[in-house]
Amino acid sequence: MRFLESSTIYTYCGIVLVAVNPYKQLPIYEEAVIHAYSGQNMGEMDPHIFAVAEEAYRQMSREDKNQSLIISGESGAGKTATAKYAMRYFAIVGGSLSNSSVEEKVLASSPIMEAFGNAKTAKNDNSSRFGKYVEICFNHEYRILGATMKTYLLEKSRVTFQAKVERNYHIFYQLCASASLPELQGLGLGGLESFYYTNQGQCMRIGGTDDAADLDRTRNAFSLLGVSEADQLELFSILAAILHLGNIRLKKKSRHGESCFIEPEDKALELFCMLLGLETSQVSRWLCYHKLVTASETFVKPMSWQQVLDSRDALAKHIYGQLFQWVVSRINRSLRASEKPRASIGILDIYGFETFRVNSFEQFCINYANEKLQQHFNLHVFKLEQEEYVEEGIPWTFIDFYDNQPCLDLIEAKLGILDLLNEECKMPSGSDGSWAQKLYDQHFHHSLHFEKPKMHADAFIIQHFAGKVEYQCKGFLEKNRDAVHAELIGLLRASKSQLLAELFPEDCDGTISLRRSNGTRLTIRPSRKSLPGTNKEHRKPISIQFKASLHKLMEMLGCTTPHYIRCIKPNDFKRPFEWTYEDFFSRYRALMSHVELSGDDEKKSCRLVLERLLRDPSKYQCGRRKVFLRAGQVAFLEELRAKTLRAACMILQSNLRGWLGRRRFLLVRAAAVCIQRFARGLLARRLVGDLRRAKAAVILQKNIKMALARRSYLRIRVAVITVQAFTRGMFARHLYKVMVLHQKARVIQAAVRGWLARSHYARLRCAAVYLQCCFRRSRARRELKQLRIKARSVEHYKQLHKGMEIKVMQLQCKLDEQARENRSLLEQLSVLSTSHAEEVERLCGEMQQLREDKAQDQHIQGLQEQLQRMELEKRSSERRLCQELEQLKQRMTELEVAKSNLKEENDALNRRVLEQSKDVEEKMCQRLSVESRELQCELEEERSRYQSLVKEYARLEQGYENLREEVAFHKHTTGFRRSPSSDSILDSESSYQSGSTALSRDEPIQQIESPSQPLNQEKDPWRLIPEQYRASSDSTTSSLSSDGEQDPLKTCILLGQLNAVRKELVRTQEELHKTKAQLAHEDKKLLRPWYIAELFGLNRSPETMVEEDLKHAYDAVQVTNRLLEEQLQEQQQQHEQEQEGLQQDIRALKRLTWQQQSLIQDLQHQQSGDGLQCQIVQLKEENLELSEQLQRQERSKLKLQKQLKNYMKQIQDPAATREAIGGQRATPAEQERPLEVPYPSGPFQGMLRCRGEDEERLVRTIITDFQPQHIPGTLPTLPSYILFMCLRHADYCQDEHKIRSLLTAAINGIKRVMKKHSEDFNVVTFWLANTCRLLNCLRQYGRDESYRQVNTPKQNQHCLQHCNPASHCQSLGDLAIQIYQQLIGTAEKKLKPMIVAAMLESETIPGLSLARPSGSRRPQGAPAYTLDSLLLQLGAFHKMLKSHDLEPAIVQQAVRQLLFLISGTALNYLLLRRDACSWSQGVQLRYNVSQLEEWLRAEGLQQSGATAILEPLIQAAQLLQVKKTSEEDAEAICCLCTALSPQQVVKLLRAYTPAPGLEERVSPCFISSVEKHLAEQNPSGPCQLLVDTAQLFPVPLPFSHSPVHLDEICLPDGLNLTFLSRV
Repeated sequence: MRFLESSTIYTYCGIVLVAVNPYKQLPIYEEAVIHAYSGQNMGEMDPHIFAVAEEAYRQMSREDKNQSLIISGESGAGKTATAKYAMRYFAIVGGSLSNSSVEEKVLASSPIMEAFGNAKTAKNDNSSRFGKYVEICFNHEYRILGATMKTYLLEKSRVTFQAKVERNYHIFYQLCASASLPELQGLGLGGLESFYYTNQGQCMRIGGTDDAADLDRTRNAFSLLGVSEADQLELFSILAAILHLGNIRLKKKSRHGESCFIEPEDKALELFCMLLGLETSQVSRWLCYHKLVTASETFVKPMSWQQVLDSRDALAKHIYGQLFQWVVSRINRSLRASEKPRASIGILDIYGFETFRVNSFEQFCINYANEKLQQHFNLHVFKLEQEEYVEEGIPWTFIDFYDNQPCLDLIEAKLGILDLLNEECKMPSGSDGSWAQKLYDQHFHHSLHFEKPKMHADAFIIQHFAGKVEYQCKGFLEKNRDAVHAELIGLLRASKSQLLAELFPEDCDGTISLRRSNGTRLTIRPSRKSLPGTNKEHRKPISIQFKASLHKLMEMLGCTTPHYIRCIKPNDFKRPFEWTYEDFFSRYRALMSHVELSGDDEKKSCRLVLERLLRDPSKYQCGRRKVFLRAGQVAFLEELRAKTLRAACMILQSNLRGWLGRRRFLLVRAAAVCIQRFARGLLARRLVGDLRRAKAAVILQKNIKMALARRSYLRIRVAVITVQAFTRGMFARHLYKVMVLHQKARVIQAAVRGWLARSHYARLRCAAVYLQCCFRRSRARRELKQLRIKARSVEHYKQLHKGMEIKVMQLQCKLDEQARENRSLLEQLSVLSTSHAEEVERLCGEMQQLREDKAQDQHIQGLQEQLQRMELEKRSSERRLCQELEQLKQRMTELEVAKSNLKEENDALNRRVLEQSKDVEEKMCQRLSVESRELQCELEEERSRYQSLVKEYARLEQGYENLREEVAFHKHTTGFRRSPSSDSILDSESSYQSGSTALSRDEPIQQIESPSQPLNQEKDPWRLIPEQYRASSDSTTSSLSSDGEQDPLKTCILLGQLNAVRKELVRTQEELHKTKAQLAHEDKKLLRPWYIAELFGLNRSPETMVEEDLKHAYDAVQVTNRLLEEQLQEQQQQHEQEQEGLQQDIRALKRLTWQQQSLIQDLQHQQSGDGLQCQIVQLKEENLELSEQLQRQERSKLKLQKQLKNYMKQIQDPAATREAIGGQRATPAEQERPLEVPYPSGPFQGMLRCRGEDEERLVRTIITDFQPQHIPGTLPTLPSYILFMCLRHADYCQDEHKIRSLLTAAINGIKRVMKKHSEDFNVVTFWLANTCRLLNCLRQYGRDESYRQVNTPKQNQHCLQHCNPASHCQSLGDLAIQIYQQLIGTAEKKLKPMIVAAMLESETIPGLSLARPSGSRRPQGAPAYTLDSLLLQLGAFHKMLKSHDLEPAIVQQAVRQLLFLISGTALNYLLLRRDACSWSQGVQLRYNVSQLEEWLRAEGLQQSGATAILEPLIQAAQLLQVKKTSEEDAEAICCLCTALSPQQVVKLLRAYTPAPGLEERVSPCFISSVEKHLAEQNPSGPCQLLVDTAQLFPVPLPFSHSPVHLDEICLPDGLNLTFLSRV
């Protein structure tokens, strides 16, 4: 009453603060109230949550001990609000001085945890579906430092299921309410009704709440805690993906739902995969399938419809659970204390006691936690307090209280409920029903707190401290395991979302419990070792983890001073409990009697019923307008009302069931009578049918026996005749075979006698050779002994004068340097001499010009003298003439002086220009060289980076192939067998889409062979230019030689083409005549009687034909004559029409031939070649049209012949027995011989037509099963040319899909061949050459003009017209790089075992091993490989590369890569083996390297850059031979070893082993000196010690022009390419 009148919701009950939920906001929590309670004692002010909080804060500061606030109560009692008010109090009273945002962050965690962990239930609008313990940390001044939060048992099942009037977690509704925000529009959110995970409870909104505003508060709290906007949006994307996951529609494949599937166009699936960055196909597959792993193999099995639903819901729950843990961890990270706290106050806000209509695993754990808290309360309030009174001797009357320890023993003791549950989870075939049975057997008769319900089979009842609760066993095991399929977790780990990858890390601390299909747990182990405790804890079931966390919580609470707050829920209506009389009357009308209902006063009726039911006036009060009840009375009235309604329902049910039973009985009786009537009629009809069938059976037996007897007789007669015919044939063949054997015996005798004579001669010759070899061997041994004696003396001399040899080698190095300088000076001298010669030529020219000027001056002087003479004659003035002459002489001398001065100045200027030009050229050359080196380095780096990407792509493609093999294996195990066509389709889908189609099947494509060359011309397949072109060009050159304005070569080529066209026309005309003759012959043949007789097997003589045979034949002929006459008439009409068309074609060809002759005659008078070229092109087009017409006619002819054969077969089938009787004279070869149809021989345009159904056959013939060694004399890259000619025809038909399909099938075929023959160097080289050739063909005949500059006119005519091969070139380039890398890998596998033995261990210089140090390890016996074997292997590799016509740049790069492997492996062996570093080893190594250089020069590879690759090995050999004592030696070593890194030089010096008695070990001072010089010389040089032999140099794919013309390529008959048609 105090609560109702003054809204005082707090009171004390001993040490416990009791709080009643007012269901409304009260003005008692303002900041002024907080300050009022701050610093006050607990009993001085009214009961309040702030008073308890202040008491805890004071005890912490006074006693320096941790405190705890334990808030308990049932669901909906207001525990969460109480905890928030307590946290708010501590945040204000204990606010941080240094950082004011700490308390704000502590308060900001509340809206986040409410959004992600609270939901609406039937009893509470904001129910916490998890437990939390917030520990607020304080420093030595008792100011807030930070806080930590621990959570317990999130109710994850609410994500996928909500009961009626309940809701999912608040965050989902907040997102949907704010879906219109710009940043959330890409999440695909809509109304709450559109999501399955939010509309199950049919309660979308809560009165008095604004979900959009709550989302703003949640986002602000995230921002305050340091969560960025990007992380928030990614978090919301995962939440939206969970909603879309629930909307994925599953469709059953069968009626029973044994398997199901997801449609690829499911929008919810697309949104889910888009938001999480997953592949749609993978998600749809692993939602419907699961993997079974056994000891030997793996199976993929489809799941039922219900299993898929459970798997989908488990995935949603698992994602939300991980997301919830991530949110808690981010909050703890933001609230983490910056220093070690001094004390703390914990606030425990855990779920209250719950009981619903259906209680499951979550309610069991919640009530178990409340039992533990109740035990803690009893322990501190009753047990410990009373025990302390007893110990102190204080008289005390013990208080009787409820001890719940037996209930806890029932739950957590040995063989308790949790123990049995965990044991059942470990069983592979464990189920909820078997677990329930174990509970009944163990506890039903042994525990007072355990009961078995009467109505439900799989359920049990526990007597808790708050009352009885019935739990349904369904779902306990599944929820306790908390498992999800491993394949789905793998998909989430492969997501592109960073947050999702953080939620499911690869190397997490613990393993994740996953679920198999049979119910057992599958543990995913991390890649790195985790903490033992963490792993062990995480692998446990949920119940064990929850039990352990509760024990830790109890231990933590036991270490603190507890303060109890009990929250009470006044009613279940979520409003202040007060009834109006009208509401009370309408609610409890069922409890009123007839007397109480008879009156009209509702107030009086309510009082009467309350007096009768409650009896105690203190339990209720009747006001003027309302009825007020104490706590607990409403529950009593509700229980009475429920019992009354239940009794009424039972009466209704009994009456209704009786009526339904009688009605069912009447229906069953009427149905039985009807069934009897119909059954009797059925039996009567069945008897009549049996009688009829018996009579019919007798008649059938009579006729069948007669037919069988006649058939048996005829069969025996036919068999006898057949046996006679075969017997006679057998005797004839036997006689013929004996004759053949005699003839062959004579041939064999002749061959054997010849062989015996030759073998006798060979034995004599071998004996003579053997004697010669023995004699030469003895002589060579004597010479070898002499040479060894000389070698020992020379070796002794070398040991005595070893220092001199080193000096000689140093002098030799200096001589080499001087030689290089001399060569450079000679080059400069040659350049100077060239410039000097040019200058001399220029000066000579100037002198010649001066001479000409002088001659002109002399001419002028003569003219002047004539003028002077004329002037003397006129003026008679000799003196003046003399003066003028003197003046002219002086002037000439001055001009000569000026000219000489100018010449000197010109020479000086020329010298300066030359010097300056040389300086500029040198600078420019240096600059260009530097820039070119930089660009080359950048190009090599880019190329190596790209090729590494190609290698990574190959690795991923291999993974894809493995996955595809797994899919194929799955299909094989499920009964599906893949055909070759399906294999090709799968292969084509790996690169391109499967939308590429071939030519239509309706187009009648026939294989037409055009014998363009006779057999005697096919002996030389490399002959590219036919002789007929040369003859035609020679015959026409003389006729056009007089025309000087036209290019002779071009004219010859045009005339040659014209003559070729003319010959093709003549050949076509001849084929037309042949075709016409053949058709006429066939027509006549069909009408001849002997031909028909031959077809029917009636061509025997009249003497041998019996009368019966003639009769049968006559009957057959009469039957088929009518059909034959009609069909032959139709065929004759068709042939006549075709003959008319052929005659018209012949006339057209004659006109065309006349036009060509006139064109040749007019060619001599034509001035320009453009018109001629146009006419030739036009003629070619007309010829192509005519050839196509001929082909169509030929196809129609073949079609008619096939129809005729079919008709004849139809005629022969009815008369099969008659033909057997009459016998057949014709042999099988004559009967089965096909008609020889001459194919038209039109001009071949370099194109091959391949039908769509023959693509797989083409790939199998020229790629998969192609063996080049079996077809000698062909082009090395013939498959690439064949494939390109097929591509040309597809381009000619403008069929882009066919081009892509052909290229995809070819690429996949090459990859399969590479995978099959990965260790065969010859096969890998062959397909590398073919891939490069196909790539170059696409470039050469493509649209890029830069590649077509070297093409001939004929090759330009063969260029692609419609297709752009740029994208295909990229794919082929990547394939070529992959094949090259496989080629290098194959060669490396063969070379690696040979390198060390051949380069370092084999003794190529005899006697050198004696100079090795005594402690060095010598190989046991002779090495497995020698230098000669290594050179032979390199030569074999190089020969294979050249034999397959591979580009020289690729060959040089491959040799360079292999020599890099040899150099790096030998150098690494020197660096790692101390006994290999000696003077003798250096001499041996230098000799071996020189042999490699000699091999490079012999093969013409000295300019490939391979010599530079061997430079480190050469310098290492020289380092082992040079002197190593003085400072000058150190400087010489630094100048010598430029290709070695400082670490390698120092390592070789330290590992150097001197010869005993001749050398001393290298001193440490010398090594330090060398290190110092190297550091000064190369301060930032490479720092590696060992050479990375796995490094691959980038390979170039240069363009190489092919001189081969496509129309001149011959296809060998051995390839069996008859299904390709030449176009």
